Amino acid sequence: MQNRYGKLASWVYNLDKPIGRSFGDQEYYRQRLEHCDDGPILEPAVGNGRIFVPLLEAGFPIEGFDASDEMLGYCHDECRNRNLSASLTRQTFEQFSYDKRFAAIIVPAGSFQLVTDIASAGAVLKRFFDYLTPNGRLIVDLDPIGSFIGQSGSVRSWVAEDGDLLTLTDHRVDTDYIAQTTLSHLRYEHWRDGSLMATELDLFKLRWWGVEEFALALQAAGFSDVIVSGNYQHGRPPQKNDQIISFEARRPEGVAV
Repeated sequence: MQNRYGKLASWVYNLDKPIGRSFGDQEYYRQRLEHCDDGPILEPAVGNGRIFVPLLEAGFPIEGFDASDEMLGYCHDECRNRNLSASLTRQTFEQFSYDKRFAAIIVPAGSFQLVTDIASAGAVLKRFFDYLTPNGRLIVDLDPIGSFIGQSGSVRSWVAEDGDLLTLTDHRVDTDYIAQTTLSHLRYEHWRDGSLMATELDLFKLRWWGVEEFALALQAAGFSDVIVSGNYQHGRPPQKNDQIISFEARRPEGVAV
């Protein structure tokens, strides 16, 4: 199964991107959501709660879902450790369902690029639109194209609290310039005292978007007032060497809910 955050993948993610670690996005989302007073906030693909938990702790009325039980487990654990009551469910981009609508939907850290089929991506954007209140906002972060076509074959490692070693070997096996996708084999390994305890292989597929292409996709889904920002500087157009591109768009008033 592609893009499945299993036990080792989730463990490595939590070691590499612990709760509260910021790449500039923590501050950006707090600022952009500061005056979001018209209803709850939704974070699809909430992961281990790196963004979700600090926002919840700061008093934002945020809910979340993820497709990975393992990732949700980390998020639940951190909420319990901080005595936070969290609304978290196991759902997917394509089929999530609520009996309410949201004042904002946020998709940080390029998670939307896990949706690699262009028709499915358009349907997910329309689903986001349908679950927003009038004037509700969607904020999506995308990685630029350069991050997809750089060098492959990296090996990284982390030491867990108990001294065990976690390694990740990232090998890109396919780049489809027509479909705008990359496919990587991510091999996770868990080592203890020189012995391999467990290994896990993820077939990890992502899709890149052009800036204008994604803005047009938002408009096709019904959104208006699209603002594109580079490196978490709201309103500053993206530049060549930016590491992240953020899109903010609004569901117009006058559209039937």
